[in-house]
Amino acid sequence: MTKKQDLYTPPYQNLDPARAAAKLGEPVDTARFAKAAAFCERGRSDLAKRGYSPDGTKRLRKFSTWEICRYLLPIAPAHLRRVLKNNPDLPQGEGASGSKWFTLEEVVSLRNHFAAEGMASKHYLPFRPKGLPAKVAAVANFKGGVGKTSTAAHLAMSAALDGYKVLVIDLDSQGSMTSIMGGKVADEWTTVFPLLAKDYARHVQQENALREARGEAPLPLDETLTEALTVNASDVIQKTHWPNIDLIGAQLNLYWAEFQVPVWRMALRNWPLWDALTNFLQNESVLDEYDIILLDTPPALGYLTINALAAADILLVPLGASFLEFDSTGRFFDMLYSTFASIEEGENSARRRAGLPEMKFEWDVVRALITRFDANQQTDLANVIQAYFGDFMNAYRQEFTALVGQAGEQVNGIYEADYRDFNRDTYARGRDAFDRTYAEFKEILIGAWWRDQAMAEAQAAEDAAAMTTPEQKEQADG
Repeated sequence: MTKKQDLYTPPYQNLDPARAAAKLGEPVDTARFAKAAAFCERGRSDLAKRGYSPDGTKRLRKFSTWEICRYLLPIAPAHLRRVLKNNPDLPQGEGASGSKWFTLEEVVSLRNHFAAEGMASKHYLPFRPKGLPAKVAAVANFKGGVGKTSTAAHLAMSAALDGYKVLVIDLDSQGSMTSIMGGKVADEWTTVFPLLAKDYARHVQQENALREARGEAPLPLDETLTEALTVNASDVIQKTHWPNIDLIGAQLNLYWAEFQVPVWRMALRNWPLWDALTNFLQNESVLDEYDIILLDTPPALGYLTINALAAADILLVPLGASFLEFDSTGRFFDMLYSTFASIEEGENSARRRAGLPEMKFEWDVVRALITRFDANQQTDLANVIQAYFGDFMNAYRQEFTALVGQAGEQVNGIYEADYRDFNRDTYARGRDAFDRTYAEFKEILIGAWWRDQAMAEAQAAEDAAAMTTPEQKEQADG
C-alpha cells in the first residue's frame, strides 16, 4: 500500500461541529416554503418558455416533405410533388418545391385526400371501427420517475401524427403533462375536479329524491356541488398547439380532490366514487368525440388514480430496469388487486342481496414497459424482469437517447423537436425509441377494437336470429 493511500481520509470523517453549525443558517419556518415555491414558480415559468414562441404561446413546428413521406404518409416524395402539382386546391406548403414544409393541419388535409383518392391497398388513415367508442388508456405506477408523463405525452403525439384524434387528461396535480401540452389552468375548476364533484352531486340529487319520497331530510348541496352541476365537457377541455390533441389540464389545487372525495363518500356511502371519470366520458359524449383518451396519473394509488384505472380499457405500467422499480411495480400490482377486489366484493355483496347482477372490473390489455433503458448496463436485469412478468410485458424496451434528453430540456416532446437541430442519426435513433413504443401500443389498440367489433357483429347476428319468426326461418330455408 502506498504512502498516499495511507494518508487518505474519507470526506465524512473529522468534520467540525462548530463549522457545520455555522453553515446551517437560521431555522426554517413555514413562510420560507412560500418563498422557495415562488422562486421555483418563476424558474419553472422561465424554463417552460424555452419551448414556447416569443409571444408566450406554444406552437407546433412544421413538417418537411422528407418527414411526411418517411414517417406520416405511405407515399414517395416524387408522388407527393406530382399530386400537389395536379391538385392546386391542396395545401402546397412553404419553401422550394424540393423541400416544402407543412403544418400538421395541412398534413391532415393531405391524409384525407389520399384516403379518398389514393391506392386502396395503402392505409392513409389509421384503423378505427365505426360505431365503437374511443379507447381509454391509463399510464400508471405509484413509483415516481419511471417515465409515466413522458410515455403518455409521446403516445399522444405519436397517435396524433398517425391521424387519430386524442384527448389527454392530466390527473397529476404537479401538472407536468399540462406544461408539455402548453395548457393554461387557472384553478381547479378547469381540471377534472368539477367533473368528480358533478358526479357526486348527481348521486346526491338521486338520493334526495328517494329521501323526499320517504319523508326524510335531504342531503345538502353546497355551493361547490351546485356550481359543479353546471360544468360541461366544453368548460374543461382546451385546445393545444397540436390540432388533433385536446387537453384537460391539472394544477396544484387538483390535489384537494384526494381529500374531498372521501368526505363525499362518507356522506353518501352508496356513491361509486371510482365511476366518476367513467360517467363523465360516457355521459358527456366524450367517447364519441375522440379516438383515444390518454390518462396521465399521479405517482400514488389515490382516488384520482383509481378513477383513471376504472375508466381505462388499456393499462400501461412504465418502470425502469432496476431492482427497486421492479419491486415497486410488483407491489403496485398487488395493491391494484387488493383495491379493486375489495371494491368488487363490497359492491357485489349489496348487489346479491338486491338480486342484481354482479359487477366486475376488466381491462382489454395490461402491459408493463421498460423505459429509460440502457442496453449496455441493464440487459441482464431487463431479461429477468421480462421473464417474471411474462405476457404482462411489452417486448420493446424504450431506450434513453440524446434526443430524448435534449428535447426534455426544452419542455418538448421528441416529435416537437426539429430534426435539423440534431445529427440525422441521432434524430432517427431518438424517434425510433418512441415510434417502437407506439407501434406496440397501436397493435394493442387496433387489436382490442377489432375484437370489440367482432363481438358486436356476433351479438348483432345472434339478436337478429332470435328475432326471426319460425315462418321467416322456414321461408329462408326454402
